[in-house]
Amino acid sequence: MASPLEINRLDQRLKGIITDAFPQAQIEYCLTCGMCVSGCPASGIEGLDPRKFLRLLLLGQDEELLSSNWIYACTLCARCRHACPMGIDIGRMVYVLRGLRPREERPPNLQRSCDLQKQSNSTGIPNEDFVWVVNDVLEEVRENEPEWRDLRAPIDKAGAEYYLNQNAKEPTVEPEEMVPLWKILHAVGIDWTYSSKWWDGANYCLFTGDPEDWEFTVRKQAETVDALGVRYYINTE
Repeated sequence: MASPLEINRLDQRLKGIITDAFPQAQIEYCLTCGMCVSGCPASGIEGLDPRKFLRLLLLGQDEELLSSNWIYACTLCARCRHACPMGIDIGRMVYVLRGLRPREERPPNLQRSCDLQKQSNSTGIPNEDFVWVVNDVLEEVRENEPEWRDLRAPIDKAGAEYYLNQNAKEPTVEPEEMVPLWKILHAVGIDWTYSSKWWDGANYCLFTGDPEDWEFTVRKQAETVDALGVRYYINTE
């Protein structure tokens, strides 16, 4: 059974920030029906769920909300919004609250991954290593699997039809996991390419709640795709 809310000092600062940011949010329309909780993958983590989160916000429990790491457990999947009969978008509120946390108080691994990604990629491996790993794995597949001797994993191919980004974890620790998608693209005749820079598709800066960092990383990838003259962007994440 969920623990009851304990009401401390009432504070309406966060509620005001939310309603100013989203005048259409209609957070006062919450029926406490619990539909938001039914499909929430983060329900119960850190003792919170979407309904309890909204109750704390409405009841002015700002200190508890800002100190809870539940806002980082939330995946921003929007299931709560789709389930809510009043259309309340709790995910957008969670994103705003993340941005209110000082950088030094955010989950350290999350912030570190974002900071690394702003330099190149979230694992911090040199771009030259990424290029080397791709080519090395490709050569190994060609040698060990004769039926795939024509397999391609192009990098910086100008004018390709599709651009593919890559979760940085795979070339760093699980390079063989890149191969199945290469094979699919090859089998169906897709004209695609990686880039040798800004190739990381896992955008950790989205999850820190800092819109400037998020925009920076997205813009860098978009500029890379445009520079290659690629028409379509395949976001693996």
